[in-house]
Amino acid sequence: MIDSSNSLDIVLPVLNEEKVLESSVETLISFCNENIRAYDWLITVADNGSTDRTLRIAQALSEKYSKVRYIRLQERGRGRALKKAWSQSGSKILAYMDVDLSTDLRALPDCLKAVNESKIQIAVGSRLIAGSNVIGRSFNREFISRSYSLLFRMMFMVSFRDAQCGFKVVSRKVVEEVVPLVKNDNWFFDTELLMLAEKNGYPIAEIPITWVDDPSSKVNIMRTAFEDIKGLLRLRFRDVARSRKLLKYCE
Repeated sequence: MIDSSNSLDIVLPVLNEEKVLESSVETLISFCNENIRAYDWLITVADNGSTDRTLRIAQALSEKYSKVRYIRLQERGRGRALKKAWSQSGSKILAYMDVDLSTDLRALPDCLKAVNESKIQIAVGSRLIAGSNVIGRSFNREFISRSYSLLFRMMFMVSFRDAQCGFKVVSRKVVEEVVPLVKNDNWFFDTELLMLAEKNGYPIAEIPITWVDDPSSKVNIMRTAFEDIKGLLRLRFRDVARSRKLLKYCE
C-alpha cells in the first residue's frame, strides 16, 4: 500500500540528450515499479536549453507515461534546472540523477530510506567511500575528483567526501530552507548545497554506489574544476555571511 506522505519526485536534468533520454526514462520507470512501490513517485525531465530533439522526446514520454512530466528552461545550468524543478514540485522527497544512469539504481532505495526513515536530510551517492565500486574511470578524472574532495574538506572541515556525484536525495525541508541560499546555477550547485546544509546542521548520509564511467560524457573536466575552485573561494572569503555557522568557522 502506498503511503501518500512518501511522495517522491526524481528529476533528470537534460541538455541535448536525445540519444539516451527515452531508454533511461524507461529503465528508471521499470526500476521504480519493481523496487520502490511504497513511494508515490514521479519522474520530471528538466530540459535545460536543449537544441536537439530532447524536448520533443520528453513531451512524448509525458504523453505515454502518466508518471512522467517535463519542464523547459531556456537558460542552461544544472543547478538552475534543479532549483526550478524542486521548487515547483509538491513532493515530500526530492531527488535527482544524471540521465546517463552512471550510478547503479540499486542505491536509490538506500538513499530514500536514509532521508525518509531517519533524521538525515540529504543522502548522496558517493564514489569515494568504502564499499563503492567505480568502473572505467580514467586516472585523470579520479585524481581530480579526489584532489577536489581533499581541498574542500581541508578548507571547510566538512564530513562528506563526494560532492559532485549526480545522485542525490533531499527532504522538502532542504528544498525550502537551504536551496534558496545556493547562488550557483551550474556544476558547483552540488558542492554549495552540501556545504551550506552541513554547516547549518542538516545531516548528510553518503551511500556507497557502483558507478560506471560514461565515455561520451559532455562534462568539460577542466572547466568544471575551475568553476568549482572559484566557488570554494567565494564561499570561503566572500559569501560566508549567508550561513551563520559557515561564517563562524571562517572567522
